[in-house]
Amino acid sequence: MSQGRKGIGLYIHIPFCTQKCHYCDFSSYPGMESLWEDYAKAIVSELALKYELLQDKIIETIFIGGGTPSLIPYHQISMIMDGIRGYSLASDAEISIECNPGTLDAPKLKAYAALGINRLSIGLQAYQENILRLLGRIHTGKQFEEAVYLAKSHGFSNINADIIFGIPKQTLKDWQETLNRVMALDLPHVSCYGLKIEEGTVLDRLSRDGQLEEIDDALDRQMYEEAKAILADHGLYQYEISNFARPGYACRHNIRYWERDEYIGLGAAAHSLTRDRRYANTSDVGLYIKGIASGKPVLSEDYTISSDEALSESMILGLRMNKGINLDELSQFFGLNVRERFHEKLMNLSSKELVDYTGAMVRLTKKGMDYANQVFIEFI
Repeated sequence: MSQGRKGIGLYIHIPFCTQKCHYCDFSSYPGMESLWEDYAKAIVSELALKYELLQDKIIETIFIGGGTPSLIPYHQISMIMDGIRGYSLASDAEISIECNPGTLDAPKLKAYAALGINRLSIGLQAYQENILRLLGRIHTGKQFEEAVYLAKSHGFSNINADIIFGIPKQTLKDWQETLNRVMALDLPHVSCYGLKIEEGTVLDRLSRDGQLEEIDDALDRQMYEEAKAILADHGLYQYEISNFARPGYACRHNIRYWERDEYIGLGAAAHSLTRDRRYANTSDVGLYIKGIASGKPVLSEDYTISSDEALSESMILGLRMNKGINLDELSQFFGLNVRERFHEKLMNLSSKELVDYTGAMVRLTKKGMDYANQVFIEFI
């Protein structure tokens, strides 16, 4: 880092999609094509409004998420990237964009590469047609493969696949097929999430109506263990509860979140963490655009984080990562003896074989990975 400047990450939320997935509770909206251009312009304007926060920082990571960012015309992504280049961008910045199969084409990929985007995260979720339909996905496994081949042909090597296990009607054989077919594409990063049925989603309604039988816990755990084994066999190490990568391909932007480094969110529903302040933009796209146009961003939350809350977050987020937490480093940062504060809790968790607590280091055990929420609740 040059000139003593501190690094920062940018998250840019593109809330538009073709169809809302049946498991999705994110801020994402179909049928808003008429707002796409105004929205991209609003993000550029918001960048200008954030001048004081960004002027003395070096942008080290950028993550363009959604929604489906690859759905909108690439000139709108270009407009946003041009706005970012008004600030200091690290020469080795990691710049990611989320994509869905069926929304990528050669002109888009060529434009992304020219803009300096160097990491793609492509949503697959599952290979089987019946499961994709249940999830409300509008692509096929074949389209996912085509998207990967096309991306590679345009020079993209840092590609992530998003996949989901624990889906109703999904068998262990289905999950193994998804893992093996993804690995056959020689990808350096995989994010695999256990399905959580969120309130207000289509899957939630089907479940409450008795039309959906959730997968049992034993099969869910078996799928997770299978993922760890198959991915490890292909050289992808687990560096976080849900994320696996070859050496050098861990997602630097997401690591910022888990290490509680500063980041600025741009766009509707985007969250920011700066020093001891956390805030979020309104998720209402029209209200977001109007607020930015008036020079007064509309926020859905804005509060100061106490030192105790920050320490609690550091423990919970840090334990998500396989490398664990150095308690002495945390003590130095917070100006208190973290080992002493949490010693009793950590000894109790260690006795239950949920954490490995050795000296200054604490990390989840294999069992702790399976019951992580039981560990995290101790630090809330």
